[in-house]
Amino acid sequence: MELLVAYRDDPAGYNMAKFLSQKMTLDGEIYKGKYYDLLIIPTPAISADWLEEKYDYDGFIFLSKHAAGSGVLALTCHSTGNFGEAKFGGNKKQMAVPHPFIQKKYLQTLWKNKSQFADFQITIEATHHGPTALTKPTIFIEIGTTEKQWIDVPLCNSVAALVHEVMVEEIPQSSVAICFGGTHYPDKFTKELISGKFSLGTVVPKYALDDVDKNLFLHILEQNKIAKTALLDWGGLGPNKQKILDFLSETNLEVIKL
Repeated sequence: MELLVAYRDDPAGYNMAKFLSQKMTLDGEIYKGKYYDLLIIPTPAISADWLEEKYDYDGFIFLSKHAAGSGVLALTCHSTGNFGEAKFGGNKKQMAVPHPFIQKKYLQTLWKNKSQFADFQITIEATHHGPTALTKPTIFIEIGTTEKQWIDVPLCNSVAALVHEVMVEEIPQSSVAICFGGTHYPDKFTKELISGKFSLGTVVPKYALDDVDKNLFLHILEQNKIAKTALLDWGGLGPNKQKILDFLSETNLEVIKL
């Protein structure tokens, strides 16, 4: 069973959790449900590397706000990890285990209901921030991009309802790919999730490729054990293109250029 997690002082996360908890049963700290459990924590979600010390679940789904300097309204989801320094939770040069099948199902469900969210960009983000040390699959589901959206209860309820819809249905499995290149909001990989055959593991954007040395590359492979493919944003690899190709040449991953 999955544990949904929200930080008490994150308005978007808390509003989503409050909506979902209405039909759940509180047992100690945990809201119990038929398809998933729910926990509201008193400390930031990006620093929740401690969760497995107290709770044993198959995976962790964090409900969260999304902030961006651009101010572009967005509904996002992404895996977690730090390619370099740990500026926002987790540990440096550490990847969490991605949650590829739930991510694909959630983004497809969002897209199917995009008419409800006409003002919002529906996108994944590249892998970033903590927590990074959890051993079970981890994903962030986020509402952005300003406080106006975070405190918009009908909006948060609508997104939470889609999370519930995803969790009560069977989660299809598909081939998993690790992604390299592109921007923080990677259009090609988002399109692959929505309409392609692959689910996505760790997404390494162009700006992080400088940080990818052999040790970090092998760590990414270890955290994406079920991946059989590497998807490359061929025009978005920059000066590190050959380095990544050399690393990949020493693996059994099928390399596909997008």
